[in-house]
Amino acid sequence: MDNKSYVFQQSHISVIGLFCAFLSLCLLYSNNNGVFIDKVICINSLQINKSDPCGGRYIYVYNLPPRFNVDMVTECKRNQKTSGMCTFTMNGGFGPPLNNTEGVLSDHGWYATDHFNVEIIFYNRMKRYECLTNDSSIAAAFFVPFFVGFDLARYIGDFNVSVRDAGSVEVVNWLLTRKEWKNMNGKDHFLVGGRPTWDLRRKTDENSDWGNKFLSLPAAKNMSFLLVESSPYGLNDFAIPYPTYFHPSKDSEVFEWQERMRKTERKWLFSFAGAPRPGDPNSIRSLLISQCNNSRVGKLLECAVADERKCRSPSNVLKMFQRSVFCLQPEGDSATRRSAFDSILAGCIPVFFHPGSFYTQYTWHLPKNYTTYSVFISNNDIRKNVSIEERLSRIDPKTIDMMREKVISLIPRMIYADPDSKLETLEDAFDVSLKAIIRRVTKLRQEMIDGRTNDDLIEIYGWKYALMEQGDYAAVREWEPYFPKLKPVNSSAQSVINKQEEQT
Repeated sequence: MDNKSYVFQQSHISVIGLFCAFLSLCLLYSNNNGVFIDKVICINSLQINKSDPCGGRYIYVYNLPPRFNVDMVTECKRNQKTSGMCTFTMNGGFGPPLNNTEGVLSDHGWYATDHFNVEIIFYNRMKRYECLTNDSSIAAAFFVPFFVGFDLARYIGDFNVSVRDAGSVEVVNWLLTRKEWKNMNGKDHFLVGGRPTWDLRRKTDENSDWGNKFLSLPAAKNMSFLLVESSPYGLNDFAIPYPTYFHPSKDSEVFEWQERMRKTERKWLFSFAGAPRPGDPNSIRSLLISQCNNSRVGKLLECAVADERKCRSPSNVLKMFQRSVFCLQPEGDSATRRSAFDSILAGCIPVFFHPGSFYTQYTWHLPKNYTTYSVFISNNDIRKNVSIEERLSRIDPKTIDMMREKVISLIPRMIYADPDSKLETLEDAFDVSLKAIIRRVTKLRQEMIDGRTNDDLIEIYGWKYALMEQGDYAAVREWEPYFPKLKPVNSSAQSVINKQEEQT
């Protein structure tokens, strides 16, 4: 990235403050047996100048070789795998503008955005972030602008694993040579990826296995990853919203849309946009489709192969959601799906069937109490022929109005605003995500300074920690049955698990 594109707002730091900013606390870390090892890590004791509006918010963006980001986009037509994606990379990752020919959208800020483009969108927004710095000593966090999802898309499928992993391995090896990495061994670094976590967690080196292994690389485990779907059994990946079609440039565009969603007449009690998954024995989609077809108050937008084009039309999807009180959101090709964010954008109350589809994913962006903005009906209830119509009909109109208002209030936090302007009084998904990652890195830095290593955290409880950090212990107990308990790596880990289970 060209440093000239950065916008710097760095106030003068006093002599004493500057001296403090460069102080380093060198800590000796011990192994699990309590024996000191011959390794010294120096951690910058980040001092914040309170008179500086960017104090504690500075981000250092690595100037990666362009082959790891922008070259992938500009050369996408050369690769058969990504040539179909080129159209959707224009306008900073938003894709081509959408025309409001059917009156479903508003007049400004709408694009045909691909749901996997968040890494390009985030990168272009970060270039305009008001608190960028090229002084690593005052950086709250370090952003690695590697388009890992786009890189995977170029080689996914019929390429061998060494080709699929090459970019990830090269980026990690490049980072390991940087002095900025060595300060906290990468724990103050973060990366944004437009793919679900499973695409980056290949378990074997068999060519037939899916994805690449970026998240499994030893050094990468120190970084934080912001992905459209996180693993319930991971400690360093965090879910951020899929991009929707709406990218407003000013607050008034958001307010006008929200008011329109409040006033929209909703004809259908519930609706579903999707296709069955006949090859997946655990999918409940065919059951949902059946209930939609057999209900006078249910609506279906069939997305089977013959009708796929209808579901690729943003106007078709949003038109149905705008006319629905509730929108059914089962698991997609993975646990999550972009459709959940489309339903919120349309003011439609989402109905989830597994907590891993939303509640344990987007904890940075959501209220603690899921009942204020959504309905939960378990997959097992659907398999037992529980009537969706009957269940939703029991909710009184006053409660529905309050839930819809909560959904509409969430819209700003679920969208990515136009980077060429700035929302003045609202925080969008980028703002919320960046604040959260800065909080996380600040906490990790302080723990390292205090000599705490968090070695007692167990990966198979990753989904729990996200909720516990919010103080939502009730949700931890409620969702426990939905996440199979994986086998601990060793007896020591099992004892830690037993202790943590007693605490919840």
